[in-house]
Amino acid sequence: MSCTVIRSLLLRNLAAVSVLVVSSVVCLAGKHFVMPAAQPAKSYPAHDEHSGESVTLGLDPYDLPDKASIFSVHYSDVGLMPIFVVITNDGDQTVALSGMKAELVTVNRTKIPPATEDDIYRRIARPTGTISPNPLPWPKKAKGSISKDAMEEIQNTQFAAKAVEPHGTQSGFMFFDVSDISNPLAGAHFYLTGVRDAKGNELMYFEVPLEKYLSAPEKQK
Repeated sequence: MSCTVIRSLLLRNLAAVSVLVVSSVVCLAGKHFVMPAAQPAKSYPAHDEHSGESVTLGLDPYDLPDKASIFSVHYSDVGLMPIFVVITNDGDQTVALSGMKAELVTVNRTKIPPATEDDIYRRIARPTGTISPNPLPWPKKAKGSISKDAMEEIQNTQFAAKAVEPHGTQSGFMFFDVSDISNPLAGAHFYLTGVRDAKGNELMYFEVPLEKYLSAPEKQK
């Protein structure tokens, strides 16, 4: 094979590789987080329905790579577990969420609160180690290494609803630090307190065993 032919083949291969690289960069640059469409909370395998109060809490952990592909940030790589939280109000009065408190309790009784936005920023900026509480009375922002797109995604994923209107559903993600736990969902329970009715009365706490999710058929996950 002549040098001219070899040179031509090399140039052709380099051009093909360049096209693939550019295409990949464009795809990554154009990827933006889109919140999953929430279904009624009782439709999720992992849920707790309070029929007497007409409120249901549903959970959908994003623990599998195909599900987590909706994010541009690889949260599992920094020890964070995203859980899609869905609250449906089938009653005729608004339900208040401004004072609610969530907690993931592992099989070993370790209590894990949801990570705040600043917790997530710090974890991505400094991925090693566990999230430590911020001792300062003002927010501590992560410095550098956090892209604008990543910051916007983190902000947009959060469960931020302060109320659920009658016959409505609210949803969003909560992130939990499971960096030191090999199988965080096995035997774990999710607790939600502080949900109040229109008169300000606190509803009975919600408890969801995550085994309901793990034992569900694949199509329901």
